[in-house]
Amino acid sequence: MKKKSAFQNVAIAHFNEHSSLYVFIIVLFLMGVIFGAVIVNSLSFTQKEDLFYYLGQFFGQVSEGNLSPSYDMFLQSLQHNMKYIVLIWILGVSIIGIPVILILLFLKGMVVGFTVGFLVNQMGWSGFGVAFVSILPQNILIVPVFIFITTLALSLTIKIVRRIIMKNVREPLKPIIFKYVFSLLISFLLLSGAAAIEAYFSPPLMKTVIGDNFIKK
Repeated sequence: MKKKSAFQNVAIAHFNEHSSLYVFIIVLFLMGVIFGAVIVNSLSFTQKEDLFYYLGQFFGQVSEGNLSPSYDMFLQSLQHNMKYIVLIWILGVSIIGIPVILILLFLKGMVVGFTVGFLVNQMGWSGFGVAFVSILPQNILIVPVFIFITTLALSLTIKIVRRIIMKNVREPLKPIIFKYVFSLLISFLLLSGAAAIEAYFSPPLMKTVIGDNFIKK
């Protein structure tokens, strides 16, 4: 109980310290999601048909069980997300990295919004069901990790800038850097869980939801 209480205290202190950054970053991510969904409506009929054709081929592979081995999918998902996270993490120690970090987060939201928006636009409620089982499960972990790392990256950059501009700042950087490195390890563990969900949990659900009617369509 004491360990749990200590963890809760650390988490509360963390969120209190970075509350304004979390609000800003979450709003930015949601703006990316909305922007991605809006882009779907700007596509031409031909573009939508072409995209849906390739999507239909993917659905056919899912229905027939012709996807890559689950372990390969796990590695691909983990590598893709870790590359993204590591890039944001590295930019956190760069003063000029702030705009790039924000752009990367916005693009992540835009991709999620576009994918869900396109599925719903083309398939209605059936598309929403596909998005629910193919996109939501892993993103329950992925999105918070992105927001968490982005917040820490921006916070570290701001502290470095303050240290350079305000010469009288004497906040030790060593414990901050240690926590920053530890955050990358936590992200790796959470993204491993997300990759496992995407590789082993989502495909069977997608196969169930897609059904023969999607393949015929």
